[in-house]
Amino acid sequence: MAPDGGILVTGASRGIGAAIAVELAARGQIVGCLSRSGALPEGADPKRLIALTCDVTDFAAGRAAVSEFAQRAGGIAGLVNNAGSHPENTPAAELAPGDLLRVFEANCAAPLALAQAARPYLAEANGTIVGIGSFFDKLGAPRSLAYSASKAALASIDRTLAVEWGRDGISVFTVAPGYVLTDLNADWLASSDVRAKVERRIPAGRVAGAGEIGRLVAALLLEDIGFLTGETIYVDGGQGVRV
Repeated sequence: MAPDGGILVTGASRGIGAAIAVELAARGQIVGCLSRSGALPEGADPKRLIALTCDVTDFAAGRAAVSEFAQRAGGIAGLVNNAGSHPENTPAAELAPGDLLRVFEANCAAPLALAQAARPYLAEANGTIVGIGSFFDKLGAPRSLAYSASKAALASIDRTLAVEWGRDGISVFTVAPGYVLTDLNADWLASSDVRAKVERRIPAGRVAGAGEIGRLVAALLLEDIGFLTGETIYVDGGQGVRV
């Protein structure tokens, strides 16, 4: 499918968001790269990238960024809600309610606000929304209560949007990665002990590359599979189903 309009990716300057933007650009798409820094990801044709500077928790700025991108790209055919917050590990007994709310603001309220702003354009293009969740959404992950709960909530939001907006021609998915090597966690995984401990838990025997997530998201956005919607797709090397 050749989408009518561009694809907006939040958190596109680094990590998984950058890999998604690079993959989409390589497949010929115009990609809006929204981040707080406004930096473009490396490795893509800059002529296919539109830089947008915005903190997604500033909802008015997010709406303005969506409108600007729609004008510059000739519409919006896809939205990838990748930006979010993964705070330092905190035991549940010490997690302040305000800190929990801040994570939910970034990981749930902001994606919903952007989806609402993009909805008219997506409906016109029979477009697609992809939320980047986490396989932690179905696990009891110690010291990650806020992050895990917010990603479970994001998947629930995406399912509800799939149901409510399906007759508008909009498909909605959540892609839930497991451990993925990016520039954001490279130092942590550089320890041979840490890397070995993580990889022992994964049936595939390795962590994922960010490009693998990029290819899956691009396929969901660009292949014409209109009857597939509302699903959470886990990309965790089998870790989440391991006995």
